[in-house]
Amino acid sequence: MKKIGLTLLTAFVGGAMALGAYKVIENKYSDNMSFEDKQKVYFTSNHQAPVVSSTGALDFTEAAAAVTPAVVYIRTTYSSQGSGSSQDQLQQMFGDMFGQRVRPQGPQMASGSGVIISNDGYIVTNNHVVEKADKITVATNDHRTFEAKVIGTDPNTDLALIKISATDLPIVKLGNSDEARVGEWVLAVGNPFNLTSTVTAGIISAKGRNIGIIGSEDNQDESNPFGRTRNQPATPKLNKAIESFIQTDAAINPGNSGGALVNTKGELIGINAAIASHTGSYEGYGFAIPVNLAKKVLNDIKKFGTVKRGYVGVSFTELNPDVAQKLGVSQTTGLYVNELVDGGGAQAAGLQKGDIIEKVEGVQVYESSDLQEHVGRLQPGDKINLTVLRDGKEKAFAVTLKADATPATNRTAAVSKSAEELFNKLGASFQPLTQAQKAKYHVNSGVLVTQVREGRVFDSFEIPVGSIITSINKSPINSVADIDKVITNLRNGNLVISGYYPDGTNFNNMFQVQ
Repeated sequence: MKKIGLTLLTAFVGGAMALGAYKVIENKYSDNMSFEDKQKVYFTSNHQAPVVSSTGALDFTEAAAAVTPAVVYIRTTYSSQGSGSSQDQLQQMFGDMFGQRVRPQGPQMASGSGVIISNDGYIVTNNHVVEKADKITVATNDHRTFEAKVIGTDPNTDLALIKISATDLPIVKLGNSDEARVGEWVLAVGNPFNLTSTVTAGIISAKGRNIGIIGSEDNQDESNPFGRTRNQPATPKLNKAIESFIQTDAAINPGNSGGALVNTKGELIGINAAIASHTGSYEGYGFAIPVNLAKKVLNDIKKFGTVKRGYVGVSFTELNPDVAQKLGVSQTTGLYVNELVDGGGAQAAGLQKGDIIEKVEGVQVYESSDLQEHVGRLQPGDKINLTVLRDGKEKAFAVTLKADATPATNRTAAVSKSAEELFNKLGASFQPLTQAQKAKYHVNSGVLVTQVREGRVFDSFEIPVGSIITSINKSPINSVADIDKVITNLRNGNLVISGYYPDGTNFNNMFQVQ
């Protein structure tokens, strides 16, 4: 009997030690996992009955129940100086379709939606929901509220990653948007008109839609790594927007921005972003960012603090019969190469002006989105295979994507009270320094500035991307957690930010917290 008891005790202790060791290892390496890998661990540890596609019975209750707990309500506060921004112009053009905004005297407020994708508090939403926000408040489905900090944004896809300080949160399972089919039933989950946890149903109406809305106000001034999508002047104008929307007739209204588009198995296939409307409300056309594109963007933001994006280095025009006639070519589909970016990947691979891009990785190209979304999932240094029509003959080229030679220095505003709010006012994203970088600058601590957002403190102080922050208020900084610790322990209301510009010159800037 004693032997049996001893055996059971030994088994129990051994199991506890194994479980403890597993938890230590899991916690140690979880920060380096992609969101998809973290979800695999989560769903392996949290067994749930599979949600069965309910298309046949047209009963979406299981999918709605699986998703709704992980869709959050986002409320943002803006200083009065924020009016006249690019977001305001877009809202005027498209009927205030991005989010529900109220414009009283004093601070302005807006609302939108977000989707929890990691149980430790990471939330995906639209860039236009949180850009320029002084304060971001997140309300979960179980009526808890948190302040959120912006981890990073990508205006080129209209995506943002924010984080709240919480654990054991419900999450939406990431799906595969490539497998989504036109005609498939989908649900849109969000918070339209301040009506929290609203679910609407419809079908996928189309895929790969390019509606020219992201960065539309900047198109006149920037050049495009992929190229122009309409007839434009001979000088290439770069618009770095990547649009390949999933179109749906599920009802999407102001406030739905950043919410979930899911299939009938409750899997996230898109992030709701916009509607096409003359009135600003639902008229049958909604658009969502494919989750497969979002995965790359969000993982990059979490890992690097910014998106590592490669570029083909061409500007082009989409061909159709009218455009083909005007250009004097017989081919009526594909992308007509207008210009090559000097030193770009396409030029190095041997593409020429007048070539027609017919296929990307063997898949026929009809619209700019057929190239843009594919490239948008890749990194600088990756290769992409293009099939080009030249002088009536097909030629194959392997193009090595190049990084942007002039990284955009997004910008941001100033002033704050809570740690999250103050962090957002800094308007920057960071990455810990490597040992090699520390040796280069002869420092023992520091973080690399990987993104600067318009109108905020780092932008106001002209601290660009590539700068090194070594200390704040004389406290060494090695991580975002160190920044949080410093800004929650302010004594005199001042932040003294010290570090080095990319050229190696040092700086000390003082910010007065209001």
